[in-house]
Amino acid sequence: MRAWRAAGFTVDQLVLNHEVTFIRVDRSAESSRQGEVEQGADGKVADGQVLLVTCVKSKLAQPAAAKDLYVSPLFERERRYAESRGVPWFILSAEYGLVAPDEWVSPYERYLPDTSASYRAAWGRWVAERLELLVGPLAGMTIEVHAGAAYLDAVSVPLTAKGAELLTPLAGLSMGRRLSWYDAHNATAPPVDLLSVDDGEAASFTDMLLDRSQAVAPSEFLSSRRADLAKPGLYSWWVDEPGAADLSRGVGLPIQPGLIYAGLAGATRWPSGRRSKNSLWSRIADMHLGGRHEFSTFRRSLGSILATADGHPAIDENAVTDWMMRYLRVRAAPYDDPDALGRLEAAVLRAIDPPLNLKGMPESPIRVRLQHLRREYGRASQQT
Repeated sequence: MRAWRAAGFTVDQLVLNHEVTFIRVDRSAESSRQGEVEQGADGKVADGQVLLVTCVKSKLAQPAAAKDLYVSPLFERERRYAESRGVPWFILSAEYGLVAPDEWVSPYERYLPDTSASYRAAWGRWVAERLELLVGPLAGMTIEVHAGAAYLDAVSVPLTAKGAELLTPLAGLSMGRRLSWYDAHNATAPPVDLLSVDDGEAASFTDMLLDRSQAVAPSEFLSSRRADLAKPGLYSWWVDEPGAADLSRGVGLPIQPGLIYAGLAGATRWPSGRRSKNSLWSRIADMHLGGRHEFSTFRRSLGSILATADGHPAIDENAVTDWMMRYLRVRAAPYDDPDALGRLEAAVLRAIDPPLNLKGMPESPIRVRLQHLRREYGRASQQT
């Protein structure tokens, strides 16, 4: 990996135990992504501010970019706040010290309060030295730290010794008050809901996703012109009667034949404004039909349901793909404005209410049961 990076490449896509794709990158752009932030002529970060947020216990089961590895309500709020501030930000990791948001790391179990005093002292010095390496001299810099007492105590002395001024707006707050603080301060970030979507446009795409006559079998989708679908948009998945019977058996509740899931591909990520590299083709062909359940919400839901229906202790990737090829159909609808795509999806999902969609959807008996199955098989995949 280091040899590829030294030659000017970075990871574009990674599928564990299958393939890794490298792309050549602009060194100046890459340095910003990996934490070597833009500095002025004096060697300091241009606006003199840096933000540090803490890691959390809940993590994905596989390596990922640090900003995606941590999964909890607290970290989701930390990330949204950090990305809305428009300043360089980093994550305080009990295992890796200081990591940049796009730096790939593996899951771990280390918890800083459980470590020895000597480890925490060395860890704090390590964080300070790496931060200075990445952003330049810390003297006169303002560093906003969002972390619990153990993390804050470990970094305070080495950072202030280097002349930095620390801001600790969450110091001493309980978890509930920390979450409330983020909810209040994140309200000013530019969420996707501020982007306008015409009501007629939302109705038009709702009609398109509900038009089963335009849905095609996965085999037909995979044989279609890839270039026509290498763009952002919305999609819907449909199940036939035998497939619906399998899903009903796994969930333990009736699921009717028809539209069961809808989603998007290629939407701009807000509040950061970062453009996604996904497309309708990569989402449906690579993630849903050809990937692993860890990389696809829809595939994980199907895998959990089908494994339950068949009494299997773990998700069988080949069986999921075979089942999808046999019983499902998909409808893809390209959309040219990735900035407004998230808002469009929200409007469409409110109208069609697919039973297997979870995020942002109202609670239902099927969704409650599905969340339980996903947790069960998520734990099973971590143990295999």
